Amino acid sequence: MRKYLHRHARAGNKQSAVSDYPLPYKRSSVAITAAGLISPLGRNLLETRAALREGRDCVTPVSRFDVSKCRCHTAGQIPDETLSGLIAGRADRRLNRASLMMIAAMRDLMEQDRGFAPELMVIGTTSGGMTFGESFFRSIIGKTSRKPHAAWLANYSPQKQVLDAQEIAGFSVPTQIIANACASGTNAIGHAFSLVQSGKYRRVLCGGYDAISELVFAGFDALQASTPEKIRPFDKGRSGLVLGEGAALLALESWDDAVRRGATILAKVTGYGLSTDNHHLTQPHPSGIGPLQAMERALKSAGRAASEVDYINAHGTATPFNDATEGAAIAQLFGRTPLSSTKSMMGHSLGAAGAIEAAFCVLALRDQSMPPNINFQECDPQWNLDVVANQARNARLECVLSNSFGFGGTNATIVLEKA
Repeated sequence: MRKYLHRHARAGNKQSAVSDYPLPYKRSSVAITAAGLISPLGRNLLETRAALREGRDCVTPVSRFDVSKCRCHTAGQIPDETLSGLIAGRADRRLNRASLMMIAAMRDLMEQDRGFAPELMVIGTTSGGMTFGESFFRSIIGKTSRKPHAAWLANYSPQKQVLDAQEIAGFSVPTQIIANACASGTNAIGHAFSLVQSGKYRRVLCGGYDAISELVFAGFDALQASTPEKIRPFDKGRSGLVLGEGAALLALESWDDAVRRGATILAKVTGYGLSTDNHHLTQPHPSGIGPLQAMERALKSAGRAASEVDYINAHGTATPFNDATEGAAIAQLFGRTPLSSTKSMMGHSLGAAGAIEAAFCVLALRDQSMPPNINFQECDPQWNLDVVANQARNARLECVLSNSFGFGGTNATIVLEKA
């Protein structure tokens, strides 16, 4: 694998391997004016900021369903009490956890920028209201009452959670749903960035959400991708991932429009790259070519060299295959640029991961602090990486990169810069 990447990079010294991909539009800045967030690390951006600085471990024993027959017994979970009381009356009892997460993220974002009026929403997710889907199919098998079937089906679709959040926020705009495995959240931000950068839209609300469900949890456990131990991305002794959940939203706006209305600009999105290696349903191509191409294309889109990136928020699932390919690609392209996987603190939130980690990158740029890769003991000797191990690290950050890679060989990378 390293020989392949070495040949690829060496061939690209004088001319990038993707230099023949012309930009289809004029490059312009895209501002982030607000970021709404809820995750195991906190119920809003402010709480999350403190947890990241502390390097808090928010992976806990699963309490929502029975995991006694699974290898893995832990996950990054949002406490039920955090989600209760978001809506007056009994309405929240009829909504699934994913809807409540989207509502919480929407409120956090709107409190930061009340003047932001989206023209479109682009949201990434993998499972929608999967808990309602589970209830529906179990009722068929168990031949129980069909009375709640309509509600279960209505809440199962992935756009329902977005519509619930829009209703509470008091607006209604068209919505695009991207379901592209674990790259979904980053794909959503990248697509929204492209729409604003090209001038097709001036203001797009984008992000991702996913809630833990028993079916998905058991599926990852059956694949033996989950670990019964601590999640340790990029560690020599890594043994697998743990799942997480949450929602994050970013307000993307034309830079000129944001400045004109006097909005506070948190950061800017400057690049987006994606690739698909089509190697295997659940395993990345062993050469690492997929992650490498996504990162190269994001840099080209941003007009940046690899040497200009100050920090990388890695996909870093702590599975042997993912970290092997991503670690090799990062080492080859970026050398010892500092990196960390924040999944070590809250688990892998699947379709929400890219959006949540983009919000983490916004905080990193604002605070000039790189979040830690906790539970880290010893770097895998096959790479020479600078892992931000166990403690947050202060640094001058101007340009950061965030990776999301998913099943089916789908890879996405975005570049964010200090405003």
